[in-house]
Amino acid sequence: MEKILLGHGSGGKLMHRLISETIAPAFHIRELGDAAVLEHTDASGSRLAFTTDSYVVSPIFFPGGDIGELAVNGTINDLAMVGARPLWLSVGMIIEEGFPAASFQRVLSSMAAAAERAGVRIVAGDTKVVDKGKGDGIFINTAGIGTVAAGISLSARSVCPGDAILVSGYIGNHGIAVMSERNGLSFEPPVVSDTAALSGLVAELLAAHAGDVRMMRDPTRGGVATTLKEIAGEAGHCLSLSESALPILGGVQGACELLGLDPLYVANEGILIAIVSSDAADAVLALMKAHPLGSQAARIGDVLTADERSRGMVLLRTNAGGTRIVDMLAGEQLPRIC
Repeated sequence: MEKILLGHGSGGKLMHRLISETIAPAFHIRELGDAAVLEHTDASGSRLAFTTDSYVVSPIFFPGGDIGELAVNGTINDLAMVGARPLWLSVGMIIEEGFPAASFQRVLSSMAAAAERAGVRIVAGDTKVVDKGKGDGIFINTAGIGTVAAGISLSARSVCPGDAILVSGYIGNHGIAVMSERNGLSFEPPVVSDTAALSGLVAELLAAHAGDVRMMRDPTRGGVATTLKEIAGEAGHCLSLSESALPILGGVQGACELLGLDPLYVANEGILIAIVSSDAADAVLALMKAHPLGSQAARIGDVLTADERSRGMVLLRTNAGGTRIVDMLAGEQLPRIC
C-alpha cells in the first residue's frame, strides 16, 4: 500500500485490510468490534465499555436526520452492541471557516436532543476551526463510555450452528436517504434515514434473553452483507440468508434497482443484527416486534455447520431458487454516508 485511498474508509475489503494489517498491529489490538469491553470492574461486577467514531457525512442534513444526531446515535449504538448501557459521550468538532452559524446551532441542538432521548450525557469536547476549503463544513468525532452488567458477554465466538439470524428493521434506508439528498433525487414515497439510538431495544432484549443472544452488530458502512461477512469470518461458521425474508422498503428496493445498487450493501444507522439461539428465536423476534424500533424485525437466516470450503462464507438463497455467495465489496457503492 503506497497511498491511502477513499476506499480504505468504505467498510469493504480495503478498509478491513487497512485495519487488520496496519492499524491493529500498530496498537497491539487483538479483538476488533463496535466497542472495547475493558477489564476494569466495579463492586457489582460491571465492566466499562469504550468506543469512538468519526462522522464525515455529506450532505450534513438529510431526510430523517443530520450529522449531529447521527454522531450521537451511532456512538450509543456501538456501545449497545457489546451489551453496554451508554452513559457519557464526548464530542470533538472540526469546523470549516465560513460554516453558517445557524447550521452549527442546528447540529448542536439535534445532538443535545438525541442524547436526551437516549438518556446519556455529553460531558466533554473539543472544537477546532480550519481554513476555508479544508473541512467540508463540519466533521464530528464522538467517544462514548458505558457499563456492561455482570454476566453479559456478547461475542462472535459464542455463535453456534443452528443459531438464528435476526434483523430489527428495514435495511438500506439511511444510505438511500443520504444519496437522494446528495444527488437531488426524490422517491415516492420518500425514503428517510433510520438513524436512531438502539440502546433501549437492546436493554429489553438482554433483560429478557441475555443467555440466548450470542452477539449483535449494527450494519452501518458496508451494510448487512459486510457485517454478516465479518461475523462469519470471526465465528468460523457459514451463514445462510433467505432473500425473500429480507425486510426492504419498496422505495429503497426501487431506488436500488434504478441505480444499480444492492440493498444488502447499503448503510443503515438504526437497525441491528442479532444472532440468537434457535430455541429462543421466536420469542426474541416477538420482543423486537413489540418495540417501536423493531416493528419490522425479521428472521433472515441461520448459522450452518461449515466444512473447510464453506467456513467464513455467507450464502444467499435467491428468490429465483439459486444460491449466491455474498462477499465484501472492495470499496463501497456510495461514499461518505456516515
